Amino acid sequence: MSLSLSIAIAAIWVLASTCVAFLPMRRQYLPGGTLMLSAPLVILFIGYQHGWIWLVPAFLAFGSMYRNPLRYFLRKWRGLEAERIE
Repeated sequence: MSLSLSIAIAAIWVLASTCVAFLPMRRQYLPGGTLMLSAPLVILFIGYQHGWIWLVPAFLAFGSMYRNPLRYFLRKWRGLEAERIE
């Protein structure tokens, strides 16, 4: 059994996200934002290759990894006060 392209890309994405998490907070913004914006594309690619049922756990894992930035942007978009973590 061979590794599909979407799973290989997702594994690289997870490793890159883990490496970014080790950076100081002030250095996380650009690479973390890039990874956060690319995640839906990777997840949709997984769903395209392996079926829609894998979208749910992939999006839940993404939400778990990026819960604080997603919470920040959700509060900001709703017009509520959003604290920036330093």
